[in-house]
Amino acid sequence: MKKLKDLILTYKDFPKKGIDFKDVLEILQYPDIFQDLISRMSSTQFLKNAEAIVSIDARGFIFGSAVALESSKPMIVARKPGKLPGRILTREYDLEYGKNSLSIQNNALKKFNSFVIVDDLLATGGTVNCVSRLLQDQKKEILGLITVIELKKLEGRSKINFPVQSIISL
Repeated sequence: MKKLKDLILTYKDFPKKGIDFKDVLEILQYPDIFQDLISRMSSTQFLKNAEAIVSIDARGFIFGSAVALESSKPMIVARKPGKLPGRILTREYDLEYGKNSLSIQNNALKKFNSFVIVDDLLATGGTVNCVSRLLQDQKKEILGLITVIELKKLEGRSKINFPVQSIISL
């Protein structure tokens, strides 16, 4: 676990002054640590009970696709604006440092009813709540959230009404 924590880099004042950006990409340079991380992320009971995974743009795709492969679950992506073709469902959300939106292809959701959300980091809960509202608007069930990091001081977990598994809490 210490090795994993050591690979999380902090960039002060990114993307704007006052934000300490936590970067998980260094983990990908250590396949043994990455493999152990994915194994841990894939071991939750709520993931075993889910029909599919929704991963969040963009670093969430890295971890979501690996968790999907490890758990043999289909993966759907929640993308930032203008990235998905076809009929899409879109919702706006607040960031620590602004606003954004996420979209999911409508057809991707049709075959599944229960989901686990996968992302790299839980901060304020804005992106996760955006995805959960997109799913709930379609009468879909969210069984849980799996993240690499949770920034406890930002209290994102308190804004989420389903189980959360974070491998590291900072």
